[in-house]
Amino acid sequence: MLQLTGRVAIITGAARGIGKVTAEKFAQLGATIAAWDIDERAGQQLVASLTSAGHDAKFYLVNTTDQMACQQAAASVVEDFGKVDILINNAGITRDSSFKKMTTEQWQLVLDVNLTGVFHATKAVFPFMAEAGYGRILNASSVVGLYGNFGQTNYAATKAGLIGMTKTWAREFGRKGITVNAVAPGFIATEMTAEMPEAILKGMEEKTPMQRLGLPEDIANAYAFLASDAASFITGTCLSVDGGLVL
Repeated sequence: MLQLTGRVAIITGAARGIGKVTAEKFAQLGATIAAWDIDERAGQQLVASLTSAGHDAKFYLVNTTDQMACQQAAASVVEDFGKVDILINNAGITRDSSFKKMTTEQWQLVLDVNLTGVFHATKAVFPFMAEAGYGRILNASSVVGLYGNFGQTNYAATKAGLIGMTKTWAREFGRKGITVNAVAPGFIATEMTAEMPEAILKGMEEKTPMQRLGLPEDIANAYAFLASDAASFITGTCLSVDGGLVL
């Protein structure tokens, strides 16, 4: 069984969806959770749930588009827990529109959160990992970053960009004992997809060879493996977790 005992994990966008389930999974495996999010109420509820179950966790109100906020939060995590071993760059948003209708504001906002936010969080955490000679950095990409998707020029660009960043950082950070990998989810059943019409969800299931939507737990399990010692020689990869969608 995978173990993360003694590890300190920062998870961005931890308050909901995949981030929340990942925080719960990592806590169950023994990790201390530093939950970063802009939703203070949901983030505090997550931490209260984790601590009441006997896990170590703390919430940090962080907007990853703010470089200084990321630096201050990373320093606070190290002050609170002594180190940071794992960074899950999970925070992300969508502002979907066809290219013809997409506004500059929609484009820029998605880039700011999904791409620049990852740069800021990693920039803040890297010095601590480099000094310790150990780290696991995991970036949330997507199958649309590999294959594109109608109406998601901004989102697909950021998720493709994350794969390029992942491979570049793997080359640069390896000598410091830090692995960097990405996970590319397919259609996952989250609060976001729950709001979609039933017919569209059914179509997603039919396109997937496994004939179902993925669960947040499927992505959390992939993160857990890549963050564990079992994946110590895996770096620079993008793991598709999509039920065979892109075969």
